[in-house]
Amino acid sequence: MVRQYVQVNEVLVRDITLPPTIKTAIENKLKQEQESLEYVFKLEKAQKEAQRIEIDAKGKARANEILSASLTDKILREKGIEATLKLAESPNTKVVVIGNSKDGLPIILGEQK
Repeated sequence: MVRQYVQVNEVLVRDITLPPTIKTAIENKLKQEQESLEYVFKLEKAQKEAQRIEIDAKGKARANEILSASLTDKILREKGIEATLKLAESPNTKVVVIGNSKDGLPIILGEQK
């Protein structure tokens, strides 16, 4: 008895036609995977934005603490006088500046020419 053997080393498949139900199932699975990845991306993006906002807010709060610690009534009064002088020197001044105490800032009315 003579035996014949066939040895296949490689097979090249050029085309596979799937039944419509399997094709639809594969497409739905791929679509769901993409939606899941998109959702994860959106969550990570939102978390990073929240961290950025928190860092920004902490920076502003710290700056305000430093500024508040260095401000005195005399410094605020000096800054108010400087601002009033700049307003008074402007050719278009039409501002009323009223102090908040008996020794508050001066009053400027109408145009200064």
